[in-house]
Amino acid sequence: MIRIGVPSKGRLMQDCFDWFGARGVTMRRSGSDREYSGVIDGIAGAVPVLLSAGEIPRELAAGRIHLGVTGSDLVCEYLGTNAPEVQELARLGFGHADLILAVPNVWVDVDTVDDLDAAAAQFRATHGHRLRIATKYHRLVRDYLQTQGVADYQLVDSQGATEGTVKNGTAEAIADITSSGETLRANHLRILSDGLIHSSEAVLWASRMADCSAEDCATMARLAGMLGVPVTT
Repeated sequence: MIRIGVPSKGRLMQDCFDWFGARGVTMRRSGSDREYSGVIDGIAGAVPVLLSAGEIPRELAAGRIHLGVTGSDLVCEYLGTNAPEVQELARLGFGHADLILAVPNVWVDVDTVDDLDAAAAQFRATHGHRLRIATKYHRLVRDYLQTQGVADYQLVDSQGATEGTVKNGTAEAIADITSSGETLRANHLRILSDGLIHSSEAVLWASRMADCSAEDCATMARLAGMLGVPVTT
């Protein structure tokens, strides 16, 4: 049985269902909105597995699902860029969001990452500890800042309401996902002019770790033809 990981709720789930449905693969929940199981019409031998978007990279890497839809940001964060465990099959055209670096509006002299680097050095000299950047994207942010030559900082974990950490005094800057920027503006934060870390969207991924019987491989080939994506390698 081909197991397809799809987001379990919200707009991302519905957009995913619509994308598959437009290609003749109709997905739906098998029960109420509180049940995390589903069915597929249009092709035999496949079943949807409803998961949180953040669980899908892990399940792909473990080979417990054959295909999965989740943001490129989550795969790059949890598995790394060009992760060998997965193959990108298609960018789906929805779920767009940017991972960005943002600083308080009152930092009028900090507009670029170079400016942030200078401010971080000054901050440590003044306060005796490194400038704190709140984020849940530790790998992506660390890799980005390393390539930009920024060293005098520390990442502090934030799993929710990241934009509020500056106001609450638990961080001096943030790195977070944004789509409209409204929450940033409401919290008096602005994006650095070169502070785009990653542009994310929903992607259909294939696991290179999942076992595939002859029957499963035949189902996968039929499914790939319906979806208009490459057969997995």
